[in-house]
Amino acid sequence: MRLLILGGTAFVGRAIASQSVARGWAVMTFNRGMSGSDVAGVKTIRGDRYSSADLAELAAAGTWDAIVDTSGYVPRNVLRTATALRGRASRYLFMSTVSVYAAWPVESLDEDSTLLDCPPDADESFGQDTEDGPTRYGYQKSGCEAAVQLAFGESQATLLRSGVVLGPNEYVGRLPWWLRRVAEGGRVLAPGDPDRTIQPVDVRDLATFALHAIEHDLSGPFNVTAPTDFDTFGGLLSHCKEATQSVAELVWVPDDDLVRAGVRQWSEIPLWRTFPGVWQVSSARAHAAGLVCRPLRSTVHDTWAWMATLASRQIVNERSGEIGLSKEREAQVLATVIT
Repeated sequence: MRLLILGGTAFVGRAIASQSVARGWAVMTFNRGMSGSDVAGVKTIRGDRYSSADLAELAAAGTWDAIVDTSGYVPRNVLRTATALRGRASRYLFMSTVSVYAAWPVESLDEDSTLLDCPPDADESFGQDTEDGPTRYGYQKSGCEAAVQLAFGESQATLLRSGVVLGPNEYVGRLPWWLRRVAEGGRVLAPGDPDRTIQPVDVRDLATFALHAIEHDLSGPFNVTAPTDFDTFGGLLSHCKEATQSVAELVWVPDDDLVRAGVRQWSEIPLWRTFPGVWQVSSARAHAAGLVCRPLRSTVHDTWAWMATLASRQIVNERSGEIGLSKEREAQVLATVIT
């Protein structure tokens, strides 16, 4: 199998490159070489997907059985990239997101839910962020999906709409923040209801399903999340305690108290959000097609093991600076809401 990965050095792209090389596939990556090193065993073409000359050089570099796009964010650019590569591969798999749904995170969703409306040639200014609904990121990813289908046709386009992705090499820092905080011990602010169900997917399971989709010519959209009854927030933090061998005390604070205290959802407390649809994304279609999710406990333990490596300390990303409560802020909130 001949595979071209647009990206291939960070998190999802890296997991796909690693697994495809391990399978003996002939793998080429196309990236700028600025987000990490390439996986051993891949052939790399350095280039910028925003450069017409670089895209022309890539298109002339060969043909592939499939293209995996892990670095597309602007519809106009994805349309130009996919058009330049049309005829060079029989399948274009695009890494999308559940943020493309108009009702996320408020309502339960499946692949038939209404998408945000964005044209396939929209530029980076299209869309807007709202407090508790659609984001510019979601609008743009929806437009990127439309661009892929326009360039390759629906039968040759695969759209993987992932939810929260965790695991080794995570650069956003959500699970690493929780692991570090729990490892520090003491009184740890735990958000909301410990029985709240969550459904993050392991990056390695997402990668495995992507390759499975390519092997079996799966077309169309697939939500890629763990099942809705997969695990709980309490389970997540218990796994963190176990992995780090921590004796931290988890102090569970009700949602309403945290909201009144002005705690920012999703960022100050990673993975905590009160909207009912956040963890109610149906991935039944993907599971029926072959998606298998490992236990969350394994993801947590493996992430902690990776965090002890030199590779984890080499990952620097601007988004990680937005993640997590400071110790001072945490103590202030606990003092406010706990009497």
